[in-house]
Amino acid sequence: MPTTLSLNGTPRTFDVDPQMPLLWVIRETAGLTGTKFGCGIAACGACTVHVNGAPVRSCMFPVEGAAGAKVTTIEGLGAAGEHPVQKAWVELQVPQCGYCQSGMLMAASALLAANPSPTDADIDAAMTNICRCGTYPRVRAAIHAAAKANAKVQS
Repeated sequence: MPTTLSLNGTPRTFDVDPQMPLLWVIRETAGLTGTKFGCGIAACGACTVHVNGAPVRSCMFPVEGAAGAKVTTIEGLGAAGEHPVQKAWVELQVPQCGYCQSGMLMAASALLAANPSPTDADIDAAMTNICRCGTYPRVRAAIHAAAKANAKVQS
């Protein structure tokens, strides 16, 4: 049975098994490879995307769960790197190897959409993505910088 959803603002219909993980629909069927496969058990967060604005670990999320939803991947966050979180990531040189960073960016942007001025405790609670390089202090600093940039835009 085909599944229709909005992928990065474009309506798309996928004729795949409804239980297929959203990650594989995004990567293999839609050809958007920015969302990464990490652990396959929804623990690491490398596969994080937004479904109706909420961060979702797409490796364990069946595509049928996204039927009719708005799905945003890293490619749809800011195609030219214009999202405040993307700018802060670059400015503060957050990534080392970079493998986990698309998931980190998606989790951070969802956090800021829900809480425009997070505390360190809020960031620690929301950012459960795993980074083997240990860039957590830079991730936190970048989220604070993006929050400040968003506040300037809002005023």
